[in-house]
Amino acid sequence: MNLDDLSAFQKIDAENMIVYIDALPEQFGAAWRLGQEQPLPDFHGVKTILVTGMGGSAIGGDLVSAFVEPHSSMPVIVHRNYGLPAWAQGPETLVVACSHSGDTEETLSAFEQARSANCRLLTISTGGKLSQAAQAAGVPAWHFEHHGQPRAAVGYSFGLLLAVIARLNLIPDPTPQVESTVAAMRQVQSEMQAGVPVAKNPAKRLAGQLHGRWVTIMAADFLAPVARRWKTQINEVAKAWAQFEFLPEADHNTMAGLLNPEKVLKDNLVIFLRAPSDHPRNSLRLELT
Repeated sequence: MNLDDLSAFQKIDAENMIVYIDALPEQFGAAWRLGQEQPLPDFHGVKTILVTGMGGSAIGGDLVSAFVEPHSSMPVIVHRNYGLPAWAQGPETLVVACSHSGDTEETLSAFEQARSANCRLLTISTGGKLSQAAQAAGVPAWHFEHHGQPRAAVGYSFGLLLAVIARLNLIPDPTPQVESTVAAMRQVQSEMQAGVPVAKNPAKRLAGQLHGRWVTIMAADFLAPVARRWKTQINEVAKAWAQFEFLPEADHNTMAGLLNPEKVLKDNLVIFLRAPSDHPRNSLRLELT
């Protein structure tokens, strides 16, 4: 495929994902502002936050958890399953039930168990059964408008959850970081949008390298959930196989599996995501790995 032929994009991009990707900076900024306006009770006494969701609704929890970990004395844990862990009991646990459609069965199951376990509750969705159940139970329900696929709503899933954490005063006010992040994303777009030719577009050149390969994304620290996000986007958008690994854990086991089966591994391509914020030892491990 000629990646500079925009008419070819239109033929295969039936859901207009390019438009949603281009709108990510504005989506994140809008989500952060919306999160300042939504109802948030006094959750005094909460000691643990459990974010329950699946897919695009859960990745925001991963990103927030990684972001707040160095700053928050309260753990933020993501639960991708039916029900809840046995320890999620009583008003000391705040369950934030996230579902883009509001109809995700695993999240609805977790919501009902959270009610039975007398946990504090908050829901984030575009509506659906989750919103209806929250309203019937008198649970605060945050709503956002988004008519695309959940995988195209990461700005909302991250931005709204970040607003919850910030408004609970678990981290210093991140408004300056939100604004600088939106600006940085816009700057990156100037190099990576579909209209930028291959010769000047690092995203297109990387896509060309990934074509026909078994892709693995590796990262550490803050970027660990970003590796998961890359993997799921390759799965859902490109309809292709991919996996992710975290360092330093991968160095203790995954690397030992680079010998067999040779026929599969010869087509493997590994992408390493790196940042100045990486732990110095993980930065070295990324280089050596």
